[in-house]
Amino acid sequence: MNAPAREEPGHLVIIGGAEDRQGPKTILSRFVELAGGRDAKIVVLTAASAEPEEMWKIYDKAFGDLDVDNRVHLPIKNRAEAGHRRNADEILSADGIFMTGGDQKRLLAIIGGTLIDNAMHRAFRERGACIAGTSAGASAMSEHMLWAHLGDDKRPEKGETYLAAGLGFLQRAVIDQHFSERQRLGRLLEIVAQNPYLLGVGIDEDTALVVENRAGFEVVGKGTVTLLDGREMSSNFLEIEERQRLELVNVKLHLLPSGRRYYLHGERRSDVPEELREAIAAVTSVSTVSAPEYV
Repeated sequence: MNAPAREEPGHLVIIGGAEDRQGPKTILSRFVELAGGRDAKIVVLTAASAEPEEMWKIYDKAFGDLDVDNRVHLPIKNRAEAGHRRNADEILSADGIFMTGGDQKRLLAIIGGTLIDNAMHRAFRERGACIAGTSAGASAMSEHMLWAHLGDDKRPEKGETYLAAGLGFLQRAVIDQHFSERQRLGRLLEIVAQNPYLLGVGIDEDTALVVENRAGFEVVGKGTVTLLDGREMSSNFLEIEERQRLELVNVKLHLLPSGRRYYLHGERRSDVPEELREAIAAVTSVSTVSAPEYV
């Protein structure tokens, strides 16, 4: 089943968790707008959650309050269901796909490399669908996903943080959520120390990074987005043993508040400081390669 393509490019709405679902719903409203408005087809994917029906009740009401009539719950519980073409067709025909919170490891274990995964990439690439994820759904957006952290979030030490393959919508960034609220700067610094090529992106609760492919992004909600750029840093990562403290010199930190827009190209091009341009280019390096077809 193929729905008609839209002329607009696809967007990513990457939410730091705990977005407002009862008040003005600023972030969810923006997602619906980017998906095409109240007439859009919104598919809610609850595979990250251990309680999918309870999670669906929350978003069924939230999107209903926003006057979205065509809202669909896709309760994928295992890889067999993620390989059903009927479920993939629901995704492929969607205008907006919303991945709930839960556990990103669970989400990838269920849908990674399946027809559902393929359909999400096709919907984004071919039809301009809007892909959103909150909390675990946000972490899963990038090619490199934060899989586990074994130590103290506040103190970066070698060997405490592990990455795994994510869904691959972002190519040069790794996402951390609930960022300021859970004081996760330390663990994001450790990720950057291990992988200086990757831009560390920390997103506060009730805050979203809205990405337009290779054009720019905006920050929506109540908090801030933190960008860590370690491409020019020096560190002792290769010299120390596991669980020893890291030394990181010349790490660039950008703090971007809600309400700000940073666009490099197109009609909305904004006056972006030169020091920030490369970070914007990295975080908007969105994959246009579809996931492999699952048989």
